[in-house]
Amino acid sequence: MSKPLPPPLPPETRTVGQLVAETLRLYGDNLWPSLALGLSLVAINQLSAGRTTATQVAILAASSPLMAASFTGASAIVGKARLDAGTAARAVAVGALVFAPAAFLALFFVLPAVAWLALVGLVVPVLVIEKPALGAAFRRAVQLARADYLHALASLATLVILFGLVKLMLALLLRDLGDAGERAALGLADLVMSPILFLGGALLYVDQAARARAPNTVKS
Repeated sequence: MSKPLPPPLPPETRTVGQLVAETLRLYGDNLWPSLALGLSLVAINQLSAGRTTATQVAILAASSPLMAASFTGASAIVGKARLDAGTAARAVAVGALVFAPAAFLALFFVLPAVAWLALVGLVVPVLVIEKPALGAAFRRAVQLARADYLHALASLATLVILFGLVKLMLALLLRDLGDAGERAALGLADLVMSPILFLGGALLYVDQAARARAPNTVKS
């Protein structure tokens, strides 16, 4: 007989693996609005497919508002926040400014981009959920990152690796379908898997906020 799963750890002691598991649960509980979050990355990757690396980076940087919009929506789902037009516009604009440097950092290696987003990326859920002034939002984001930067960095890196591995597996499985079939399949993978990036990043806000309130918590 199967035994019931143990209850998840509270956010202040949640591990990276549990963050991923809670992200998947949140995705399942909010399937359709979560699925819509993936449209941004579908559009970006379909537009940049087959282009040079430099062009792909330029497209990603120019599409930062789309990424920010998806992250804003994910933050609203995680925080159960009702988005008004002003809050949404501010979060998207600030998020675009944060995402654009990450696109250029990824040109060298993905880890610097992840490290940058782990440091300041939480400004978007801060704006959506806490709604502070702009300067205070950046200070709060850095404060949350410093509460347990290793957890933030490892969590974002794990989400990126999970997303990348699934796309790589699909590419290998579908490489005999021809360019059109493979491109359509990878677009579907973007649609289904990319919400995990946005929801996991927004759920990281919950972890870091709990850690900031409990500075003596054992770090992960």
